[in-house]
Amino acid sequence: MDRREWLKRGGAAALGTALGAPALARARPPAPAGRLKQSVCRWAFGGIALPALCKAGAAMGLAAIDLLQPADWEPVREFGLVCSMGYPADRKDFIALGFNDPAHHAQLLGELETAIPLAARHGVPNVIAMFGNRGTAADAEAIANCVTGLDRIKALAEEQGVTVCVELLNSKVDHHGYQGDRTAFGVAVMKGVNSPRVKLLYDIYHMQIMEGDVIRTIRDNAQWIGHFHTGGVPGRHELDDRQELNWRGIATAVADLGFAGYVAHEFIPTGEPLTSLRQAVTICTV
Repeated sequence: MDRREWLKRGGAAALGTALGAPALARARPPAPAGRLKQSVCRWAFGGIALPALCKAGAAMGLAAIDLLQPADWEPVREFGLVCSMGYPADRKDFIALGFNDPAHHAQLLGELETAIPLAARHGVPNVIAMFGNRGTAADAEAIANCVTGLDRIKALAEEQGVTVCVELLNSKVDHHGYQGDRTAFGVAVMKGVNSPRVKLLYDIYHMQIMEGDVIRTIRDNAQWIGHFHTGGVPGRHELDDRQELNWRGIATAVADLGFAGYVAHEFIPTGEPLTSLRQAVTICTV
């Protein structure tokens, strides 16, 4: 099951989680794993109850849990963690409807206008957004549309101290028709918006599939990147010797840039999930 299927099934609602009152006492934050703040994407480890994932993640040095709906933003704090990337909405078409089409701007902006202040109150540093699937607009027009839409939310994001991270996805394997499938497309949008609170979610798995040249691309465009996702290529599985990327080298390159955001593991484990996650954390602890 990929993230698109997870969203179709209702995301966090499928886990039966509920938003409770803020915890009166929270666990002490774990020691960070190396120079990078590492996180794990909830949907990829959906077979583990969220409290158990938080407890295990904190013990292995994770700083956060990624891609959570608002109902789970506060509960993870009881384990000394934060939600490193929050969803502003729970929709089956969340990936498909993006800022590349002005017809969706009112809906997307309304969701973000509600989610950003809520994220600030719960200590959630980032909320996710999408470029969207291709329509009739060519890339140049779609870039301009994205700039227009994101320009309307950047002031609120800056005021609240929450970063809107727009994700790059591959259109070759997982998300056919997605328009923001190249770094150059995303960077053009970021340059147009030019805000410290609107950044790219650079998904290394997706960009390796589309264009490769990962380390150089990250170095050249670091100022526009606010968040990273990992995943082994091919297959989106463990960060091990069965796939083609040198994750230790990538993690070192990101850390050497002084990157202060989060690197969230978004792979689907084929073995025992927590063993696989611990292995990924170890590899990326530099």
